[in-house]
Amino acid sequence: MGRIQVLSDELANKIAAGEVVERPASVVKELLENSLDAAATDLRIDIEAGGRRLIRIADNGTGMLRDDALLAFERHATSKIRMTGDLFRIATLGFRGEALPSIGSVSRLTLETRSAEEEVGSVVEIAGGKIVRYEDFALARGTTVAVRDLFYNVPARRKFLRSEQTEMAHIASLVTHYSLAHPDKGFELRHGSAELLRATPVQTLRERVYQVFGARLLEDLIDLEMMEREIPGAVDEEGTQEPPVRFHLSGFVSRPQVQKTNRNSIFLFVNRRLIRDRLLLHALSAAYHNLIPPASYPFALLFLDCGAEEVDVNVHPAKTEVRFTRGSFVHDFVRDAIRDVLTKSRPVSSVPIRSTPQPAAELPFSDFSERMQSARFDTAAVEEFTPPLTEEQRRELPEFVLRPHQSPPPRLDFGPASITVDNTPPPAPERLKLRVPDTHGAFPKEAVLDAPPSMDVLADLRPLGQLQDSFIIAASRDGLWIIDQHVAHERILFEKVLREWASGKVEMQQLLVPLMLELTASQQIEYERIAGELLAAGFETEPFGNRTVAVKSVPAAVPAPEAERILLEILEIAESEMRRVSLEDLRRGMAASIACRAAIKINMRLEENKIDYLLRELARTEYPMSCPHGRPVALRYAIRDILKGFHRI
Repeated sequence: MGRIQVLSDELANKIAAGEVVERPASVVKELLENSLDAAATDLRIDIEAGGRRLIRIADNGTGMLRDDALLAFERHATSKIRMTGDLFRIATLGFRGEALPSIGSVSRLTLETRSAEEEVGSVVEIAGGKIVRYEDFALARGTTVAVRDLFYNVPARRKFLRSEQTEMAHIASLVTHYSLAHPDKGFELRHGSAELLRATPVQTLRERVYQVFGARLLEDLIDLEMMEREIPGAVDEEGTQEPPVRFHLSGFVSRPQVQKTNRNSIFLFVNRRLIRDRLLLHALSAAYHNLIPPASYPFALLFLDCGAEEVDVNVHPAKTEVRFTRGSFVHDFVRDAIRDVLTKSRPVSSVPIRSTPQPAAELPFSDFSERMQSARFDTAAVEEFTPPLTEEQRRELPEFVLRPHQSPPPRLDFGPASITVDNTPPPAPERLKLRVPDTHGAFPKEAVLDAPPSMDVLADLRPLGQLQDSFIIAASRDGLWIIDQHVAHERILFEKVLREWASGKVEMQQLLVPLMLELTASQQIEYERIAGELLAAGFETEPFGNRTVAVKSVPAAVPAPEAERILLEILEIAESEMRRVSLEDLRRGMAASIACRAAIKINMRLEENKIDYLLRELARTEYPMSCPHGRPVALRYAIRDILKGFHRI
């Protein structure tokens, strides 16, 4: 008898289940995607014991015909594809026909379904891959799948499940993801008797973000709207021009001041399919490069839509990874689109204000936040409602707040000079606009949204002086500003170095005596690799004996005593990152080192003209929000917060 044997269907299904069904959340994912493919608009997910005891998903989709209900449990039985070519144009979330038989082989599964074309529905019960019941039943249109005792017949897999709380957190995160991807559909998630999520159908993604995360996070997000980029179509053998290939990007990204410690707040979808993709993650990281610290992550909700033939979704058993036909184009499109919207919005960080937490009992996840310690998403928070100013309160306000056209109070200079007076009237302050929370979980249609603070007001700031000879204090029509003088100058120099670098007109200063730099063996290798880049940056160097480099010139902005430290930092960057980052990223790292060493320091008193210069030049930069290392340049203390702090409103 030969050694090679054909496996039984039961064993084959269990092997497939090992690839498809990793944990209870995997079951939820497969069943949820089937419901969405069936055009369901109302989905209810009931979970018990973190999914070990019960997973039930009910929908109002198209349902199945009587014969199809039984056929669906055959391996590779699917209504999604018909021929080989369909694999390269997959527009549905599911397509392989492995989910139901794989889940049924490791659980006790009950399927209840009815199509609108039939008068009665069908009930199918599967236990460990074997059919135990199949009969007609009076049912409403749609499908309900109940999965009980997951992995009951595979104890080795069951013991690897994590705690009930952890498994439930994975399920909640998954349902959250798909509720965001389909704002026009209703989602309800319950764990036992507790309701964890109820998201009613809404018209816009902004409303769904409000439902899931609340108003506080929404204020920190920037809308990508709908960005499009296209590639001209190819010319076929007959000389016919094919239609252009279009890519669309929409969603939200956070302002640079939102800095997460992990990637759990990054939601990526390709053609509304939830994915984990290194290409898109790298593009997102590149967009925030030099805007947030390297170890931090933004909040991002990104939807990339393209033709089904432009993306291969058949590269992972769980369908969580994809491969793009034009990967480089997609990467650059996503990176540039996000970077552009961050540049245009020029968001500013606000001074963190301590306040008493407001109740969020009727917002989604308010109960869930007390039950789950695994922070897979942000809990909603409600901003307190501040009523309009009364006449008595208006009388108590300073005149220059209510009557901006009149002369303001004297401008104070905290420097060594005596107090000076500047009677130039400031621009009229914007009217205070406050958000009123809606306790029913829907977006407040009549609420007026605050215009997000922008760094565009930098040019209008009135400097008041310095704090501890390290921070510039300035005033504007919308509040009080604190600018870190070191990182502000760092941002100015960073962009100046990159501009000079790109134009090939780097200002250099000749050293009276060449600087002799001794290198290690690895540094010597990296020096030989980047000698040309060093020269382009303004460092004129040449080998001088064994593992020694003579530095003859340095960039004009670099203080001569700092030249050695900057060069060693650049060599460390090249050694650690040269093999895994692009040439552009290496240049940005080199420019960041030059700018950091050349910038003015803290504890340094500045004359008024230098303060004016810093603010003027900072306003002209492309990204004034943060230094090249991701630290915020300025903090804003809004007029509204000042008034609230003094109980004026």
